[in-house]
Amino acid sequence: MKRKLNVTMLKLVFASILLIASTSMSLYAAEWKYAMGEGVSDPQGIYATAFKNFIEENSRHKIEIYPVGSLGEETDMMEQTKAGILQFLGQSTGYMGGTIPEMDLFTLPYVMPTDTKQLDYFFKNSKVINEMLPPVFNKHGLELLSIFPEGEMAVTTFEPFHSPEDLKGKKMRVMPGSPILVETYKAFGASPVPMTWGDLIGALKTNMVDGQENPTVWIEAYDLDNLTKVLTYTGHGHFNASASANKEFFDGLGDRDKKLIRQAAAHAHQVILKEAQKLDAYGIGRIVRTNPDYKIVTLTEKERAPFKKAATAVQDSFASKSASNKAFLDQMMADLKEAEAQTK
Repeated sequence: MKRKLNVTMLKLVFASILLIASTSMSLYAAEWKYAMGEGVSDPQGIYATAFKNFIEENSRHKIEIYPVGSLGEETDMMEQTKAGILQFLGQSTGYMGGTIPEMDLFTLPYVMPTDTKQLDYFFKNSKVINEMLPPVFNKHGLELLSIFPEGEMAVTTFEPFHSPEDLKGKKMRVMPGSPILVETYKAFGASPVPMTWGDLIGALKTNMVDGQENPTVWIEAYDLDNLTKVLTYTGHGHFNASASANKEFFDGLGDRDKKLIRQAAAHAHQVILKEAQKLDAYGIGRIVRTNPDYKIVTLTEKERAPFKKAATAVQDSFASKSASNKAFLDQMMADLKEAEAQTK
């Protein structure tokens, strides 16, 4: 009787092992969806591809990447990720401000440095990014994986400008969803027009807007230099992006897959930090070669002074909106001060 019992127990144990193994295998060979607000060859696409390659090279999982326009506008992709239809989302911080107000921090004018070494140190070591933002993302049903720079912001217009007075009455397209961008261009003297990326090209062709801002890599890649007359570096900020996962999906993974995703995010982050610098340089280089008549202006420190002065009102406005905003801005300034000291 005892022997029969042992045999029965062994069979039960063996069956349980097979069940666990088969379940693990089905989970281990998952197919995940990653949507983003840029093309495959753009910075977000480079990050997503590096992330995908790391996952697929180190597991049986597969990732399908959906570039800009595949699944609707930025707001559509955000909602699909929060609903669990998408597992991963790549999105600019400017677009995220409407959903996560603290993300407007990265859009504030004349806060982020233009020095790439300082930026790299900040994005790797910032307490704002590594400690303060993850629980905020969690409240919105997201798991923050990475925030990274794409390039210095440049403003393209039909006419040159050197002061806020020159921008008076000029209709400047800004990304929708971020009240800080609207406040910024009002402070700069212009009339901001929130508009999706899909509508921007037509708006420039028909003179519905007088200009727009984007990093150089986007300006060159999408021929925005051929639709305007002047590119101006004001030094007011960087274009930044984030990568996140649906929180319920991430929380439901085993420790092994969670570690895999974190490692893939760290790998992709290193890749994009190097590539973003190259893309920015290549972008302006190609514009100079292919569009020699295009005017490129860098505002002097004297010319930037009134823009910086106007920007303080926008920074104060952000901080006054909530105690959380003020705490985030204070910590960011401390993080940036540390980055400057560590990269001298």
